[in-house]
Amino acid sequence: MQASTTLDVHGCAQAARSGAVGPNRSAATGSVVRAWLGRLGLGLAIALTGVAAFTPVQARAQQLPDFADLAERVGPSVVNIRTMERASSRGTPEVPPGMEEFFRRFGIPMPGPGQRRGNPQEEEQPMQRGVGSGFIVSADGFVMTNAHVVDGADEVLVTLPDKREFKAKIVGLDKRSDVAVVKIDATGLPAVKIGDTNKLRVGEWVMAIGSPFGLENTVTAGIVSAKQRDTGELLPLIQTDVAINPGNSGGPLINLRGEVVGINSQIYSRSGGFMGISFAIPIDEAMRVADQLRTNGRVSRGRIGVQIAPVTKDVAESIGLGKPVGALVRSVEPGGPAEKAGLEPGDIITRVDGKAVERSTDLPRFIGAIKPGARTTLQVFRRGQSRDLPLTVAEFEADQPARRTPAEQPGAPAQKNALGISATDLTEAQKRDLKVKGGVRIEAVEGAAARAGLREGDVILSFDNTEVADLKQFNQLVAKAEKSRAVSVLVRRGEWVNYFVIRPTR
Repeated sequence: MQASTTLDVHGCAQAARSGAVGPNRSAATGSVVRAWLGRLGLGLAIALTGVAAFTPVQARAQQLPDFADLAERVGPSVVNIRTMERASSRGTPEVPPGMEEFFRRFGIPMPGPGQRRGNPQEEEQPMQRGVGSGFIVSADGFVMTNAHVVDGADEVLVTLPDKREFKAKIVGLDKRSDVAVVKIDATGLPAVKIGDTNKLRVGEWVMAIGSPFGLENTVTAGIVSAKQRDTGELLPLIQTDVAINPGNSGGPLINLRGEVVGINSQIYSRSGGFMGISFAIPIDEAMRVADQLRTNGRVSRGRIGVQIAPVTKDVAESIGLGKPVGALVRSVEPGGPAEKAGLEPGDIITRVDGKAVERSTDLPRFIGAIKPGARTTLQVFRRGQSRDLPLTVAEFEADQPARRTPAEQPGAPAQKNALGISATDLTEAQKRDLKVKGGVRIEAVEGAAARAGLREGDVILSFDNTEVADLKQFNQLVAKAEKSRAVSVLVRRGEWVNYFVIRPTR
């Protein structure tokens, strides 16, 4: 009888079917039933435990954000921006409307000059040059966007989600922060809510609304990948994995509370399309720039007159600083605020008004945010000791077109090479300004190079993956290149570096 109670489920089933009889049949049956119930209870307990284990996962799945209400609430404040320029009606590049920014920003070769046969008497026609996004920041018609969206435009057109279209006036733009403000003649507009970038967390859900490739009111979403991403510019950017493409520029980055926390500005891409890394300007920094643009039409920044470099770990340890923090002063401008305050080459600036300079790129941001003429205190580390140096901040001069002095005048342009490029060597002063070791400056361009998008004033840094040292070497590389094969050139244009692909004539 004891054996009866230890049968497994299959054994119990066999015993029941066998119809075994005997004096202790009822007792045996009771033991079997009790075994069944015990095992059934254990199974139920396991099953219930499993259900309980999965309940939090299901709850979390139910908490995934629904962006529909958010899009309805913020969407009316996001606008489409088209820019126009005056161009000759003959021989203009045949670029599809809305795609100009795609070619300009990401180095995709533009189509060759068209062969339109317009009226010879008609000298100029307005032509769409680009498309971008923006958002309304005040009910009386002020709109924020990126500086690169409206820079150089002869006419700016703003289209609201309700399809009303307005000609906009550029109030001001700041290339260094890539922020611009335009104004349309309208009232009672739905303005966005401005959020607090300091409360933004890595991993937080965010949403973007814009006009990628001219497709208006497109909503995409993702998470914050990183904050304070150093790109070498004045502002530390927000990195996200929100799908951002050409045309999204200037549109808002929105948190789940419906607040704007950034302006979508850049993407990292090898193809010109979305690759999972995009960058936004923090809205707190952007609003400071926008307020100055609305008040003065320009941005005033501080400067102290130093050239700086990062502090390496080896240097920090060797001089007794400990950690590689601060900004190493490489040179001091004669007569500038830093020299007057007693700064010396080799000093390491560790604090500005008590704020720690963790990286060298923090220094120009801290100083730039100080009003020119204001007093500040720098803490510097010099020969094993820290000291405080008070100084008066000067004003950073606005960007000015480069002027050639007689000593900087290059020689006569060389003959155009096989790619249609006429270039000159860089002067030593130009190399210092650009912080490059070599390269050539384009003086004139036509043919295949012009079709690829190269312009006068571009600086070619490399040709077909070979670093360009001077004009002689550059022309030799061009002469040796296979004529039937496309070649890439790395080009410096203003503050940007990009690749262009020069394709042979067919």
